[in-house]
Amino acid sequence: MAKATFAAGCFWGVEAAFRRVKGVKDAAVGYTGGHKPNPTYQEVCYTATGHAEAVEVEFDPQVVSYERLLEMFWEEHDPCARSYSRQYKAAVYWQGEAQKEAALRSRDERGRKSGISTKGSRSASAKCCTWRLRA
Repeated sequence: MAKATFAAGCFWGVEAAFRRVKGVKDAAVGYTGGHKPNPTYQEVCYTATGHAEAVEVEFDPQVVSYERLLEMFWEEHDPCARSYSRQYKAAVYWQGEAQKEAALRSRDERGRKSGISTKGSRSASAKCCTWRLRA
């Protein structure tokens, strides 16, 4: 089994989408990327904890590839869509070098398809959007 973590807006819909994928054994929602240990829902939503709503996916790489999960990440969330909630960020949190390389390739490919600039950093930005790839 392997794990992958994605922040793609409101985690309930994203969790449900990943659960429907053959090869995904579990999906759990939570918060990641912030500076406060164990924040509450209210703190994440209404204060500046820096967290994103995220889904940790446990999957069998023999059945579904990490690359396919990355495709789903892009299908489930548009990082340029306007959101009024600070916790609805788009991010991929990789685990290990193989996931990092796949995530960066995915970012660059998506950038080419959508016109988002991905040069020079671990984040891709366009007029209204920023999404991040993190270890």
